[in-house]
Amino acid sequence: MINNFQNNYTKIDYQNVLDAYRHGLFPMSEDNNSSDIFWVKPKIRGIIDPCKVTIRKKLKRLLNKNPYILKTNTDFIGVIEGCAKPTKNRENTWINPSIRDVYIELHYKGYAHSIECYSHNELVGGLYGVAIGGIFFGESMFSKSTNASKIALLHLIERLKFGNFSILDTQFITEHLKTFGAYEIDQESFLIILKKALLIDANFFSIGPPGELNIKLYPKSNNY
Repeated sequence: MINNFQNNYTKIDYQNVLDAYRHGLFPMSEDNNSSDIFWVKPKIRGIIDPCKVTIRKKLKRLLNKNPYILKTNTDFIGVIEGCAKPTKNRENTWINPSIRDVYIELHYKGYAHSIECYSHNELVGGLYGVAIGGIFFGESMFSKSTNASKIALLHLIERLKFGNFSILDTQFITEHLKTFGAYEIDQESFLIILKKALLIDANFFSIGPPGELNIKLYPKSNNY
């Protein structure tokens, strides 16, 4: 059980984070310069069913052009740092150094994964999250090039479907996520889904190993 969470500390035990996820919580900070950590348990949760995804026609056309090189777990640190950086549309983020460090540790422990989009060998977008059982807890995404994070998300969904994951937890919901079929449920319903999902024997790498994605596996519009 969770028994030692508190604010105002700089070192987070990765086991505490895993325990939090198993109980429907996740860590955040006020901003990327804050030294405080707090634990969030939303009353309303955003989720995506990997088998019930929608995709707009404009994005379908872009997918058919294979605009980016997709990779998995080749630059987790680059992805989380990209997600942590403020942009002109996002003046601040909730990823402070403590959160950054514990997710990097979770990555090295085999729990946290990144999906990356590259253009001319430059990391231009991606996302990261944590896989436990048959649920993937999406944490954050970023994009420096048109629709890069959306294409990373589509590949994540394909990977989750192939690996027998039952749910993608988006934590909160945005208009952006709604375009993919994300919807809201209350915390009580989420905890029921979570309990079942944690018992599933899923495999994040069933579709393929870490590294560059085989072009034949590039997310195609006819999959949706």
